[in-house]
Amino acid sequence: MWQYQKTLQYPINIQNSNPLYAKIISSQLGGPDGELGASLRYLNQRFSAPYDDVRGLLTDIGTEELAHMEMIGTMMHQLTKNLSAEQIKRAGFEGYFVDHTNGVYPSSTAGVPFTAAYLQSKGDIITDLHEDLAAEQKARTTYDNILRLIDDPDIMDAIRFLRAREIVHYQRFGEALQLVTDRLNSKNFYAFTPGVDRPVKMH
Repeated sequence: MWQYQKTLQYPINIQNSNPLYAKIISSQLGGPDGELGASLRYLNQRFSAPYDDVRGLLTDIGTEELAHMEMIGTMMHQLTKNLSAEQIKRAGFEGYFVDHTNGVYPSSTAGVPFTAAYLQSKGDIITDLHEDLAAEQKARTTYDNILRLIDDPDIMDAIRFLRAREIVHYQRFGEALQLVTDRLNSKNFYAFTPGVDRPVKMH
């Protein structure tokens, strides 16, 4: 159960409409390494996580990713308000506009709609945490790429905040991986898989 605070995690106040920039940042809403996929990944992985503290971390970060999705959606909305037909055509925004007007819709910059294929939940905590570490770095790289393509300080400020949070999440998942690995090693987890492998002597 969640309590919703009716405020953004970080303020968004974009002064100038720009459909091209909306298109560029859209991947961090519904693209392969975006915030929607991150949130669903972590909030689903938590069910099979074997330890309460790791479940709590996945819940916390998954919930924060929802807040990041809200920030990206707000940016897209502010960037596409009151567009003229000329602005839409000049930015190559016609395809999006025809299907969604200025509604916020989860898709990549290339126009590919969000799909659950973007996320993984394997049910093995070591595998899932490695997936999560990679996901945070891919998101960080995407934010780096976005920052290379835009020059609006109102957008760049919020994107830098989001990028910094990806780095923090990467650090927290790294700590969780070490914790889980230590606990599983103490049970000789890497020597054999109970019920599947025969025990082997580790040298």
